[in-house]
Amino acid sequence: MDKKQARLRRARKTRARIAELKMVRLSVYRTNCHIYAQIIDETGSRVLASASTLEAEVRSDLSNGGNQAAAAVVGKRIAEKAKAAGIEKVAFDRSGFQYHGRIKALADAARESGLVF
Repeated sequence: MDKKQARLRRARKTRARIAELKMVRLSVYRTNCHIYAQIIDETGSRVLASASTLEAEVRSDLSNGGNQAAAAVVGKRIAEKAKAAGIEKVAFDRSGFQYHGRIKALADAARESGLVF
């Protein structure tokens, strides 16, 4: 099993547990250059809010989209957009990535901005 398959296996297990809870989830995906976050409804069929380092407002503030500072900005933006959509509580879906570095920075910023998970 290679790295990508192992990550996707971990992601499937996490998403199965979140589906049993029937909660809105905060899904995070990262690449070397960017980080993305989406709030997805209970059924998994609709994106309620999204934020990433590709957005024009975020790109103007940051020189690099692939670091912890960029992840913190995205975490803050996704929390603001979730609150605007009336969402306070989510389940955190790290998509099989380890909970450290950019993933942790995004989660901490979202929590500081008022999102509960």
